[in-house]
Amino acid sequence: MSENVNGLKGLEALRTFLEEDGWFPRESKTDTIFFANYSGKNGRLSCEARIRVDVEIFIFYAEAPISIPEEKRIAVAEYMARVNFGMRIGNMEMDMSDGQVRYKSSLDFEGEKLTSNLLKNSILPAVTTMDRYLPGLMAIVYGGKSAATAYEDVRSNS
Repeated sequence: MSENVNGLKGLEALRTFLEEDGWFPRESKTDTIFFANYSGKNGRLSCEARIRVDVEIFIFYAEAPISIPEEKRIAVAEYMARVNFGMRIGNMEMDMSDGQVRYKSSLDFEGEKLTSNLLKNSILPAVTTMDRYLPGLMAIVYGGKSAATAYEDVRSNS
């Protein structure tokens, strides 16, 4: 099986972008993944930037700093549905088995050069959107608010 040259170039473009943009990435030893952190207005997010070399896809995750307790997951799922409706770039998602919540943005760069501008335009909406809606997650988990109220509160304070 031959290496995907464009996918490998994409991986190098990602490495260069993260280093030059001040993300201080940590590279996975076993995969094509970089880990970094983002400190926003509302919290610190764990981030994962991944290149699927074989299919030339870039995937970025910005993970919330909390795991959702099982009894709050349905309310958080409703909140995320409200947040996701009409979202132009990316989406929130939750692992219903462990309560992990993250924002995902991705880009198919098959046959195209993966540029710093494309990476920035995929990464920044992910971290800023997760940071924007993080107070709503906290309000549901720790404040006992409903999904609708938490969503409206975030929207009115943005």
